[in-house]
Amino acid sequence: MSGPAEIPVVVVCPPRTLLLDVAGPIEVLRKANLIQEKVRFRVGHVGPSPTVTSSIGLGLSGLGPLPAPLPDGATVVLAGTAERVLGDPDPPGETERAAEDAIVAWLRAEIRPGHRLVSICSGALLAARAGLLDGHACTTHHAACAELAALAPAARVLEDRLFVEDRERLTSAGITAGIDLMLHLVARLVDPACAAAVARYLVVYLRRSGHDPQLSPWLTGRNHLHPAIHRVQDAVSADPARAWSLEALAGLAATSPRHLSRLFNRHAGMSLPSYINGLRVALARDLLAQTRLDMERVAERAGFASPRQLRRAWSRVNDGPPRAVRDG
Repeated sequence: MSGPAEIPVVVVCPPRTLLLDVAGPIEVLRKANLIQEKVRFRVGHVGPSPTVTSSIGLGLSGLGPLPAPLPDGATVVLAGTAERVLGDPDPPGETERAAEDAIVAWLRAEIRPGHRLVSICSGALLAARAGLLDGHACTTHHAACAELAALAPAARVLEDRLFVEDRERLTSAGITAGIDLMLHLVARLVDPACAAAVARYLVVYLRRSGHDPQLSPWLTGRNHLHPAIHRVQDAVSADPARAWSLEALAGLAATSPRHLSRLFNRHAGMSLPSYINGLRVALARDLLAQTRLDMERVAERAGFASPRQLRRAWSRVNDGPPRAVRDG
């Protein structure tokens, strides 16, 4: 029996590393490694020197050298930098600028097709200097978007996104958006259930940029910050086949049924029945793909009263009939 798929992750720590750019995204990978066996993220931290000072004045030591050659299939995570370090009034000096130049030269020499480049916050500026964002859509911290556009005139800089994925280039906006980006990556490389479990552990919500397509029905409607609606969504996604009543869900939200319906439409961008049915259809799709249950049992296990009800809900979000999952 084969073991988990291994993905090498190279975390590049420049001088004045924004500590949360490293700690947040890599904590996502640490937890993902602990709760599932399909994929193992093999993380190493590197830099142009063995030690750097972080944005909060805490030293980071034991960094490996910038690897050459870069392993096949590696994911490179580029952390951003701080202009001012806590307790240090001085701007970056010549030594720090030379270290950034070394990172840019390494990126230009080592990143090739098959490598995934993930920049967090202002890490995108280093990628831009290396010419690696040309011809791609990208983003960065809102305060650095103009600089990014100047450094990468052949890129399409998007200012209103939490993160942007364009082929093998993934870029995120300010600081904590790196966590959102890494949850997105875990959802794609492992599965959405793993990403949701990691998000719950970190006590963060799964969010998506409003202009990007949703990853899956399990993440649809999560691009908001309303805690009561997230509680309702968490409960439904944990057991979509349950006979949920509006009254029971209103109790979880600590509001009236009528007000819950209004809130859900406003913040999730859909009605509560549509959300529940979307998850049930996704569950039915999994059952069709992974079991040989007949349609009546699939409908029952997915929370539908009958195969006819399943087919009706299915047709709202799919072009072909349910049986096409097995026929394909």
